[in-house]
Amino acid sequence: MGTAPLRVGIAGLGTVGAGVLKVLATQAELLARRCGRPLVVTAVSARDRGRDRGVDLSSVRWHDNAVDLAADDQVDVVVELIGGSDGIAARTVETALANAKHVVTANKALLAHHGTALAHQAEAQGLTLAFEAAVAGGIPVIKGLREGLAANQVREVHGILNGTCNYILTEMRTTGRDFAEVLAEAQAKGYAEADPSFDIDGVDAAHKLAILTSVAFGTRVDFANVHVEGIRHISALDIDYAGQLGYRIKLLGIARRTPNGIEQRVNPCMVPVGSLIAATDGVFNAVVADGDFADKVALVGRGAGAGPTASAVVADLVDIAIGRRTPTFGVPAGQLLPLTPAPLSARRGRYYVRLMVVDRPGVIADVAAALRDQSVSMESFLQRGRAPGEAVPVVLTTHDTEEVAMLRALTVIGGLGAVQEPPRMIRIEDY
Repeated sequence: MGTAPLRVGIAGLGTVGAGVLKVLATQAELLARRCGRPLVVTAVSARDRGRDRGVDLSSVRWHDNAVDLAADDQVDVVVELIGGSDGIAARTVETALANAKHVVTANKALLAHHGTALAHQAEAQGLTLAFEAAVAGGIPVIKGLREGLAANQVREVHGILNGTCNYILTEMRTTGRDFAEVLAEAQAKGYAEADPSFDIDGVDAAHKLAILTSVAFGTRVDFANVHVEGIRHISALDIDYAGQLGYRIKLLGIARRTPNGIEQRVNPCMVPVGSLIAATDGVFNAVVADGDFADKVALVGRGAGAGPTASAVVADLVDIAIGRRTPTFGVPAGQLLPLTPAPLSARRGRYYVRLMVVDRPGVIADVAAALRDQSVSMESFLQRGRAPGEAVPVVLTTHDTEEVAMLRALTVIGGLGAVQEPPRMIRIEDY
């Protein structure tokens, strides 16, 4: 610390990297006042030197290889914006720490897979490994959990962690179109990648949830024990029925303490239409933490994009510049506890089920018998109209029940001759 400039090296000058350059240039005077010293970009690494990033980089050292930038003796802190859980991104971060440089990263995949080991490496040398930008873009959720709620035992953290999925589900609801059509439009608008599988299959949200779990509960990052479901199977029919029942469908990441361990899951949920989570639409993210003294705290904002993500990166640089240090995941890395996952057999909840059945006598009685045999109690039942001999949608919701019992019942129901496609099940959450 002191009045000498903080020398910043940026590895990766894509959308976020260019955004960081813009924030540092535009807010240079404000940041210098807040830090008591200037923040100066002294080195960058990117594939294309000729591309216009909107900032003059003629006096900045260029490295074709990000690992070389991580060893540059004219750099105090390395900002890693390459992405990916391994390869060049991992080597860049490891090299930076090995060369006594602080690291700021937006790389949720890297942290989900290697976060605990990297925290050990950083803290052993008195270095900062900061990652506000890795979860929920511009929303200060990491600082909110780690520092703002430091006096609390966190009971649960949940929220909308992927803007692509939230945009798709919002468009499906507001336009009545089906998943494939809305996904294609999201790709055309740049809200979804050419290969959208990490987003729509829930993996991106699961990476972020694994990080949030560690910060919230003081456990080692444990991506392997996140239960992950995506949104490919959500249909316009499901969204319509959810509305009729007073719910909206959202892809949620949920981490909660239970008497049987910590539950980590990413899956579509139905939430009451009047709730904050239900009202968070489009590309916005929302995170709710529940602490024993603070109670529920909600943060909503843009979960991606150049400006919001760059804002989070620069906030971490400010912490480093003024010497503000906290353990990477909220407690010293050596004190992070192994995560005890709550077993599937212990999960309970309420459920929405949609069936496509041939409209003939006795079918509903067979469905009810399968639920009764597993001690599953129905709360509501919907069948719109009649079409004798043809497939019609039948929707039911259940009272609180064991998830394993629900799955056993659906296995039986799916085997009934009158059921034309696999049953669709969505959890109902009172958020």
